[in-house]
Amino acid sequence: MYEPNVVGDWQEYEEHAGLRVRVHRLEAAEPPRGRDDAAAGLTYFSVRVTIENRGTRHFGVHLEDGQIDVRVGPDGEGAFIDWRNSQFIEGFDVYPLRRATAVLYAAAPEAALCHVDVQVQLRVDEEWTDRRLWAGGTGVLEAGTPSAPVGPGQGDLAHQVSAFLKEQTERGTA
Repeated sequence: MYEPNVVGDWQEYEEHAGLRVRVHRLEAAEPPRGRDDAAAGLTYFSVRVTIENRGTRHFGVHLEDGQIDVRVGPDGEGAFIDWRNSQFIEGFDVYPLRRATAVLYAAAPEAALCHVDVQVQLRVDEEWTDRRLWAGGTGVLEAGTPSAPVGPGQGDLAHQVSAFLKEQTERGTA
C-alpha cells in the first residue's frame, strides 16, 4: 500500500536519478500582497515545495498552478489557492547541487488546518512524474489543546507523528 510522505520528508524520483522533492514549512502565514477577497473568513497558510538535484546533469523542471493540489480537514475538502500571491517554478533548469523552491499561499477554515494534504506532480524535461502526497498540519489549533497520547485509531497521521517525536524528545532528556 502506498503511504503518504510526512511534511518535511524528501521524495526521490527513480526515473530521474538524483532528483528529489519535498513539501515543507507548512505554517500559518499572511500573503505578501494582501488577502484575496474570496478568502474572507478563512485562515491563510503557506507551504513550500523544494526541488533538489543531487545528480550529475541538469533537469528542466516545471511546478505551476494545477500541479499542486491542497486538501484540508478529515473529508479532504479543497483549500482556496491564492494564485496571485504564490510563486511557482516555470521552466527552470536545476543544475547539480542546486535547488528551486515554490511557495504556495492557500486559505481554509481554521478548524480544518489540523489535517492538510499536499499533492505534487512535477514535469521534468517535458515528462510528467507520478503524483506524490505529503500529509501534515499547520498546528494552528494545537497551541491551546493539551497533548494526549495517541492510541490506535485516534488522530490523523500528522498528530501521530508529532506525538511520537514529542515522546522521543522527552525520553532523550529524561
